[in-house]
Amino acid sequence: MKSNPKTGLLFGSFNPIHLGHLMIASYLSEFTDLEQIWFIVSPHNPLKEKKSLLADHHRLRMVNLAIEDDLKFKASNIEFKLPQPSYTIDTLTYLQEKYPLQQFIPIIGSDNLTSFKKWKNWETLLKIYQIYVYPRPDTGDHLFHDHPSFTMIDAPLITLSSTFIRQGIKAGRNMRHFLPEPVWKYIQEMNFYQK
Repeated sequence: MKSNPKTGLLFGSFNPIHLGHLMIASYLSEFTDLEQIWFIVSPHNPLKEKKSLLADHHRLRMVNLAIEDDLKFKASNIEFKLPQPSYTIDTLTYLQEKYPLQQFIPIIGSDNLTSFKKWKNWETLLKIYQIYVYPRPDTGDHLFHDHPSFTMIDAPLITLSSTFIRQGIKAGRNMRHFLPEPVWKYIQEMNFYQK
């Protein structure tokens, strides 16, 4: 009998989604035991300022444009319906109730490990969930390098960031090759991230 499918949850502002996000998701879906990757578009990360975010529906639209018809990927607006700011433990609790047969695996960058103890109910998270960690540049020392609840994923190191793309667009640079083509076209049509 087949066990419950493993679904990786990639949380982010996706402001905008770029090729680096897709490379990480693709690596996780092809080289680990995750059967699907859900892109959880966050309306507001409690550890980030909100002012630089595009409207939620625009960022969700860009994720949908980016993943197109890839059946292993899904864009989720689940956090739009939850109290804000969004906390990972609350989203996971809600998802587990809504999809009891799914086995959810949160996916985080290694840079999150240094601040993990600031996360809401972080100890509960570690008791209930296995968390997959992909490498991020300049990650400092952290307490969790050998914790059994974390699985370190040997994915390629991707240094591309949404901040870099936004700054490039604002400076009038051509950033089309850093983004999926439909996302670049949408950004151009809507005049996002301009001065």
